[in-house]
Amino acid sequence: MEKIRSISPEWIERAAKASGWEAELSRRSFLKLSVCALSGLAFMGLGEALGENAPLVILDSAKGIILADPTRCVGCQRCELACTEFNDGRAQPSLARIKIARAVNYGLAGPTGGDGMHGDWGDGLVLQGVCRQCPHPVPCAAACPQNAIKADPRTGARVVDAAACVGCRLCQRACPWGMLSFDEEAGVATKCFLCHGSPKCVEACPAAALHYVPWRDLTRDGRPEGATLSVVAPEKAAACADCHVPAGKAVSK
Repeated sequence: MEKIRSISPEWIERAAKASGWEAELSRRSFLKLSVCALSGLAFMGLGEALGENAPLVILDSAKGIILADPTRCVGCQRCELACTEFNDGRAQPSLARIKIARAVNYGLAGPTGGDGMHGDWGDGLVLQGVCRQCPHPVPCAAACPQNAIKADPRTGARVVDAAACVGCRLCQRACPWGMLSFDEEAGVATKCFLCHGSPKCVEACPAAALHYVPWRDLTRDGRPEGATLSVVAPEKAAACADCHVPAGKAVSK
């Protein structure tokens, strides 16, 4: 039986720093991170099975996530309106953090998608695009050169700090599911942060096609919706290397 190596307080502090925690670790937070780290090491075999370079997740994820049921969606787009009216103060579906308009006619496969077509001109399903609240390392946050995408302390969901965002759009290119929006007027990116724990899209859906449930990892369900480009600053990549054990590396016995 393999023995799990001990984890020093200094290692845990580096992991906390890399995660974006700016405050000092409390005793409770320290113990929480320690347990997460030990659990990640204990299940290294699972990490290897999920991918050659899959990192071990040792940090907290969002508390909840929005689940979409395409069999109930009627394509009314009320969720998009509710999203922008609450977050932006105006009805502008193109800014919505939930994506319906792009799926109504043909789905993401487009008009030449053949059997892969959805929407009104395909199989009738409207596949709602919702943020998957990715576990650490979060692609959009890792790609941001300004560290403008941080965890909401109330929900754990990542949120864009408009004051820090410079509008480079690297986060948009990094998201495998194309879920970030860009406000042309303000010149900043936006993403779903679960409306501080009370998603307005869920409340507005007349068909009960959206549900707010406890978080689960959906990033391995389905396939990415397009090619991504993620440029990570060297110093940020180095910080990640400090607190991730590469999959495939043997645990010391």
